[in-house]
Amino acid sequence: MLKNDQLDAWDRESFFHPSTHLAQHARGESPTRVIRTASGVHIEDRDGNRLLDAFAGLYCVNVGYGRQEIAEAIAAQARELAYYHSYVGHGTEASITLAHMVLERAPKNMSKVYFGLGGSDANETNVKLVWYMNNILGRPEKKKIISRWRGYHGSGLVTGSLTGLELFHKKFDLPLSQVIHTEAPFYFRRKDLNQTEAEFTAHCVAELEALIEREGADTIAAFIGEPVLGTGGIVPPPAGYWPAIQKVLKKHDILLIADEVVTGFGRLGTMFGSDHYGIEADIITIAKGLTSAYAPLSGSIISKRVWEVLEKGTDENGPIGHGWTYSAHPIGAAAGVANLNLIDDLGLVRNAGEVGAYLKKTMAEALGDHPNVGDVRGEGMLCAVEFVEDKADRRFFDPARKIGPQLSATLLAQDKVIARAMPQGDILGFAPPFCLTKAEADTVVAATARAVKAVLG
Repeated sequence: MLKNDQLDAWDRESFFHPSTHLAQHARGESPTRVIRTASGVHIEDRDGNRLLDAFAGLYCVNVGYGRQEIAEAIAAQARELAYYHSYVGHGTEASITLAHMVLERAPKNMSKVYFGLGGSDANETNVKLVWYMNNILGRPEKKKIISRWRGYHGSGLVTGSLTGLELFHKKFDLPLSQVIHTEAPFYFRRKDLNQTEAEFTAHCVAELEALIEREGADTIAAFIGEPVLGTGGIVPPPAGYWPAIQKVLKKHDILLIADEVVTGFGRLGTMFGSDHYGIEADIITIAKGLTSAYAPLSGSIISKRVWEVLEKGTDENGPIGHGWTYSAHPIGAAAGVANLNLIDDLGLVRNAGEVGAYLKKTMAEALGDHPNVGDVRGEGMLCAVEFVEDKADRRFFDPARKIGPQLSATLLAQDKVIARAMPQGDILGFAPPFCLTKAEADTVVAATARAVKAVLG
């Protein structure tokens, strides 16, 4: 095996890795994996290990690795114009074209696109705009944001507060007081096992209504949710959830932010998760799938309703005081244009729906009867397997046993397949690139079955 020991040393001495056990890594107790190249659904590290990436990076390399069309678009943009800002009406051909392309694909009530760099800054933008909007409308008390437990919306101060996962709050003095949380639409983990899906949906709605009643609707500005819970466990909503939730929000004049960082641009087999579930959002968050992670770029798609108030605000107060240096960065925008064209040209949205359904079906067939498999779920090119100690009474494993991380490590070691051990549960998550074939899906399923047998018997 080849090894660059100097690079390994530099990594431990110099590189602050996100979402990492810092002390273990610095001591050399966890590996440094240096990725060298990639193509299709496979990545290759510096030691020549070729790995099937069944999580598309962080659910983001949607078109697959090694797409020269996007690389060439980035290079051409860098040669012509590597950067100019988008303040005070400035734009580039790439940024203007991409905004138009996004709106062509977005739900019809959308009006404008603000570009940032990542999903976290996009949701920070969204909250600022919601607060600004309510100030312009003379509702200074209407500022709280409702999120859901197990939701993921970023790791900044406001966005880390929106995220409903303990790891992102612990010792960071989060969540901030303006953010409140309601029930996760996680049917498998319902407290009352006798509830039907319809009854559980009604329970989620009742919990939301009770929260609004306690806090006061006149203090609540917006509700944010992913069409499908992502990092919180890859959890499709129970039947009827989104129509019922939207009815409550409209009744109380609470805006809806649909966080489509994971689901946007095809992952559910539709262009947006909002299309898939009939969500009529006031703001839609986009990021990962916008460029398939070939360059950093995010966006906030703003509805006509919100935009009209923002315009009114600048007539009354002058230019809006919000912006990032790299907003609508031309290299990111050029990557986005090439990426969306490629998604269309290769029919990847349809493939995500078809092969994703096949992946879920074959995973359920392979593992559904295992005594420690409590749930196999998914939607589009998203799939998860949740493990339990006892299936009959849905008794979960002791978290200290780290069954999920053991399974993902075994899957990688035995068959060189990458899946993600999801937080707050023993859940193995899959979110492959949209170009996954049925043969590659079979490889993922067979490898997962072998890992389960090795760890759980």
